[in-house]
Amino acid sequence: MPGSTSKGHERKRDTVSTLSMHTKRTIAFLTILFLTLAITAGPSPGEKETHIFYTVTRIVDGDTFWIDDGSAKGLKIRLIGVDAPESRNSGKKLKGYYGNEATGYLTKLISGKKVRLEYDVGRHDRYGRTLAYAYLENGTFINADLIKNGYATVMTVPPNVRYAESFLDLARKARRQEKGLWKAQ
Repeated sequence: MPGSTSKGHERKRDTVSTLSMHTKRTIAFLTILFLTLAITAGPSPGEKETHIFYTVTRIVDGDTFWIDDGSAKGLKIRLIGVDAPESRNSGKKLKGYYGNEATGYLTKLISGKKVRLEYDVGRHDRYGRTLAYAYLENGTFINADLIKNGYATVMTVPPNVRYAESFLDLARKARRQEKGLWKAQ
């Protein structure tokens, strides 16, 4: 029965080629999985996490500043979760109590220094400003520092709510301790 042998060999070949195809797909899947994990994983123990730091070029007010991102104009950053009083009359907003002090504090804190940006869900506001949490090279969390020292109040705008609870805690403490804009007038 020569025909049955030939069909048997064909079945073996089909099984081998199917197995090979299945094995190839599995290997490809695992390779992609491992590469993805390697790319997205944080640093290994003992490795330092790398961050990109940008030089602050200009302070607009107590919660907004410009950085040098390599573009001709730079990038305007609006700090997430904080609202500092206005330091000047502009558009619909009037100069607020403690506005000059808030702007002065942010200027002293970050002007000419390097900051690292961290983003939340929403990347831009309706004015086109980049929304971010910002950190100095020494690790100071700028958004939290402004609230903790009474130079800004909490302003939570969903979906950017990552630090809303801790910001509220810091604001309560600043108010109890009468720091910054919470001082008795």
